[in-house]
Amino acid sequence: MKLTTAFLALAAAITASSASPTPLSKRAAPKGIDISHYQGTVNFNTAKANGISFVYIKATEGTTYLDPSFSDHYVGATNAGLLRGGYHFAHPDTSSGATQAKYFLAHGGGWTSDGRTLPGALDIEYGPSGSECYGLSASAMVSWIKDFSNTYHSAVGVYPVIYTTTDWWKTCTGNSASFASTNPLWLAHYSSSIGALPAGWSYATFWQYADSGPNPGDQDEFNGSADGLKRLALG
Repeated sequence: MKLTTAFLALAAAITASSASPTPLSKRAAPKGIDISHYQGTVNFNTAKANGISFVYIKATEGTTYLDPSFSDHYVGATNAGLLRGGYHFAHPDTSSGATQAKYFLAHGGGWTSDGRTLPGALDIEYGPSGSECYGLSASAMVSWIKDFSNTYHSAVGVYPVIYTTTDWWKTCTGNSASFASTNPLWLAHYSSSIGALPAGWSYATFWQYADSGPNPGDQDEFNGSADGLKRLALG
């Protein structure tokens, strides 16, 4: 997930309690990474030794792209004992949300309540080809995300995590609060505090706080305890 840093505002102290999150200063919490084929071969045992507890791995994009490193990354993370899940880079301008959710589910994005598989994530952000909102109105974008989210939920029983930025969400969904009660939020904000959240959400479940660091890929943090992270994997 490569975001334009100009769009990324100040970051924030991620919340500490998995049951009743309360904003706190940045503290020790389960750390993670998100990766794709851009990272090449990843030594997950080394990442785990460096304190990494979980990893999100790019699986798909649109309905025509499969990340060539997904299988190797997924198996490697599993063998190292890390919690792991797949993510899908959305292209709302090319096909319906349901079509892309089904493609994601068929190519690594599934979920099962095994205590080690994280719910799949929908990466919905700045259009890579110049159209920030993919040519969709705010209402059409909300409908597209609902189509993806509901299709995913119908298939596996949990809603997908939504990865985005507050700026993009405000601009392209009209700051919709429609997903806060169902979809965990994974917010990208590169700094020392997480800043303002999109409408509806009172906390972020995941925080992507840097696009580089001591471990491969983007640097992430779970908002809660190690037990809370495992409960998320259990559904």
